Amino acid sequence: MTHLRQRMLDELQRRNYSQSTVRSYIFAVEDFTRYFHRSPERLGPEHIRQYQAYLFRERKLSPGTIQGRTAALRFLFVKTLRRPYLPDDIPFPKRQRRLPTILDQQEVARLIDSAGNLMHRTMMMMLYATGLRRAEMCHLKVSDIDSKRMVIHVRQGKGGRDRDVLLTPKLLETLREYWRWMKPKTYLFPGTVKGWRADVPITEKIVWQAVNEAAKRAGITKHVSPHSLRHCFATHMLEAGADLRTIQVLLGHSKLDHTTVYLHLSRRHLQAIPSPLEAIEVSSPDEVKRSRRLMKR
Repeated sequence: MTHLRQRMLDELQRRNYSQSTVRSYIFAVEDFTRYFHRSPERLGPEHIRQYQAYLFRERKLSPGTIQGRTAALRFLFVKTLRRPYLPDDIPFPKRQRRLPTILDQQEVARLIDSAGNLMHRTMMMMLYATGLRRAEMCHLKVSDIDSKRMVIHVRQGKGGRDRDVLLTPKLLETLREYWRWMKPKTYLFPGTVKGWRADVPITEKIVWQAVNEAAKRAGITKHVSPHSLRHCFATHMLEAGADLRTIQVLLGHSKLDHTTVYLHLSRRHLQAIPSPLEAIEVSSPDEVKRSRRLMKR
């Protein structure tokens, strides 16, 4: 599918899609093609529905992942193959809305203190202090740290948007100690090539492993990932009195709706209005009969 791949790449680049989106879309189309062993030009909506069922039943992928695959196939058929009548025939799977796991501040401190080395510690402090996405942190450059203005420049974040995030004194102190030890050149957190340190971005997998291992050492049984620290940042900021609009800007959310989930996670907002149960008079639980037998009428 060389010619079709190039056509799709051209369409993606004309619309200025991010490199990560381009990679994921191309991967999704290649996986779709491998499954049916034929060119997508010879496939249609029924094949897409079969593929979605396969991803759910056999591959056990999450609805969010399958939504991403479906978006790639929609782009292929509608924008690349010019079949504008297809969107209604390619449904997006319903995505479950689960509240993210939140650590309290003591748990976050234990997690950071359980880091395997100074680099891992600095990465976790960065995630919690700024609310950065994992990919955004991996691609930070040394030049993005602006200690004079006390901000960190995020270049081409999700959706291709730039923004500034907080650089706190405690984080700056750790970054300076880390820089004296690591002496990174271009990328703040350099990765490796063939087992040797190189001036390339660290992989997202390394960040995930660092957080996962620290959580085990800290004895934290909750499910913890790098993204958990982003959720903790937003929730703890809200509890400290920051408004939703400010948090939206710091997180780089395109819509305020994406930020309102943290209202459900903030103890300050949950406890701001008392439950109606507290406004009524009921008898003391000491006076309630303990027997589970039904009372006779």
